[in-house]
Amino acid sequence: MGHEHRHDHGHSHDHAPTHSHDHTHVDFAGMLPLLEQEAELFTPLYAQAAGWLRELRPDPELVVDAGSGPGVISCLLADTFPAARVVAVDGAGPLLEAARARAARHGIADRFGTLEAELGDGLGDLEYPADLLWASRSLHHVGDQRGALAGFAERLAPGGILALLEGGLPARYLPRVIGIGRPGLQARLDAVQEEWFARMRAELPGAVDEEVEDWPALLTSAGLRHAGTRTFLLDLPAPLSDEGRAFVATQLRHRRDGLASSLDADDLATLDRLLDPDDKAGVLHRPDLFLLTALTAHVGVKP
Repeated sequence: MGHEHRHDHGHSHDHAPTHSHDHTHVDFAGMLPLLEQEAELFTPLYAQAAGWLRELRPDPELVVDAGSGPGVISCLLADTFPAARVVAVDGAGPLLEAARARAARHGIADRFGTLEAELGDGLGDLEYPADLLWASRSLHHVGDQRGALAGFAERLAPGGILALLEGGLPARYLPRVIGIGRPGLQARLDAVQEEWFARMRAELPGAVDEEVEDWPALLTSAGLRHAGTRTFLLDLPAPLSDEGRAFVATQLRHRRDGLASSLDADDLATLDRLLDPDDKAGVLHRPDLFLLTALTAHVGVKP
């Protein structure tokens, strides 16, 4: 499968801007380490979701990962559906390069392709209709979500399924009281992140007035039959692994750098201590660090 070209990105509502709080463009290629760390750590959750999809559609010929990032989930889908061809679609060329390299390491390069395309343009030059289209927290980076869903539906084969992962619960890493700073740091970070996210959505090309995020209703409006919604839990209790700690540190660094202008001096000082590799109160050392989150999958079927 070729490396056709064009443009879009994927990933998490949790991801803060990489530079200025006032600049809402997300540099996904620059987030490669975070995207890989997150997807690898979240693999048990994605494996549960993929297992559910295999029950609904056990034998897809073509699987498309729309907003694939570096291809961690694309390769998981290839493992879940060993007879399928898999296409990773994203707008960031460096992330697709990482996806191709990962597929080669997994020994699946012969049934793995990439497509550089805008999700809002209906997946660009996708060659064949998809039997399974997976879109994990990528749709919310498209200005016209309803229009993008209609485009997704058009690219499905009859009986094909769209798995839309949107919503769920924000990740939690720390208890409310952590011994430094004011209690409730993560709740305040979430509030600032929500404000940034709303601005990011409003400034996207082709943005429409904020729609009600009733994902089953949006699937139905795109001509699909809502076949089910399930939420999948990731529960990594304290003490967290080194891989988990590295992910939390990277995530909090993005928050610290991207949202600094909206955080008060006390919370910034707390974040600096949490991110200090030599501070025993930091995330690389503290025994109470955990990772708890949930992602919700909405499935639509093309009649």
